[in-house]
Amino acid sequence: MKQFLLVIFLIQIVRAEAQTSASSVADSLYVIGNYSNAINEYSKVGGLSSALQIARSYNAVGNYEKAITQYQYIVEEDVDHQLAQLELGKLLLKVNRFEEAKSVFANLTNVNTDNPEFQYYLGEVYKELNKADESLVHYKNAVSLDSTHLRSLFQLAKHYTIKQERDNALKYILEGLAYYENDVSLINLHALVLFNDAQYEKAIPLFERVLALGEDKSYVFEKLGISYNKNWEFKKAKEAYAILLKRDDTNSQTYFDLASVYQKESKLDSAKIFINKAMAVQKPIFANGYNQLAYIAREQKDFKIAFKFFEMAYQEDKSDARIYYNMATTYDQFGSNLQKKLGYYENFLKHYPNEHPFYYETARKRISELKEEIHFAKE
Repeated sequence: MKQFLLVIFLIQIVRAEAQTSASSVADSLYVIGNYSNAINEYSKVGGLSSALQIARSYNAVGNYEKAITQYQYIVEEDVDHQLAQLELGKLLLKVNRFEEAKSVFANLTNVNTDNPEFQYYLGEVYKELNKADESLVHYKNAVSLDSTHLRSLFQLAKHYTIKQERDNALKYILEGLAYYENDVSLINLHALVLFNDAQYEKAIPLFERVLALGEDKSYVFEKLGISYNKNWEFKKAKEAYAILLKRDDTNSQTYFDLASVYQKESKLDSAKIFINKAMAVQKPIFANGYNQLAYIAREQKDFKIAFKFFEMAYQEDKSDARIYYNMATTYDQFGSNLQKKLGYYENFLKHYPNEHPFYYETARKRISELKEEIHFAKE
């Protein structure tokens, strides 16, 4: 009997050693990315640990359905296997199976209420389901559990930046930057919040820092160009726009913005050149270009040309009341026909009755004056 038990014990030792050896081979294959052969070796070993590695291997090679099936098998066998559930939930989120992912992460947050990562991923699921209020709750839960949870802080900051809720956005941005001052995504959001708040001087060094940290994106140069222009740093604005035009010389807005810089410098001929370039690449509406050319002509006291360009802009975009108002005021400056002047102002009030109070009052007052002038002219 003792000999029999000894034999059984020795067999178990041999089997354990064989499993350990097979597991080691499978692990070594997995580590170097030889996933298909690793799956075969893990299959020989068996057990939930091997099943988890098989699921990870299928995930790594992009066979997501088999990976999901393997994860689900593990969870069925061990309902408390939180790591398998976490990886399953992340994969379901990745393949847009949001309702299933929500079920997994909701379960994890119920089982383990102190884990900020579970809260974060539940927030991600709700974000994908376009349920912003629910997603914010879980991002905030994650931050309350871990004040340094950068991904949750970023999502909160991004949400409030888009909504242009300045104070809320800054709250989460500054909390994140207090933990990691070189987080380029948060620095970028900080710059955008200040930019949206017209604090261009404060936004400039932040955008410059974003560039220094390697975020060499066109939108950064675009915002910098505008900020430099607003801050009267014309040389730097031109440099930013020059970089943008090297990358894309078909963007009409860049030419218009560059023209604005030259216009501020009173280099009106150069401004005209860039407006015309903008219009050459602009499709299909030219209203903006004609409008800017009209303003330049008016600065040059060439009211007839200004009126012509305002008229052309109006033909392109009749929804913009300001264009028609500028037509009326410009003709008023050079025209001699009182009835025609009166007609422009009356048409303005007729077609754009709900415009800015200043425009309305100015037009109304001018109509009264013109009627009086016409009356005395007749006498």
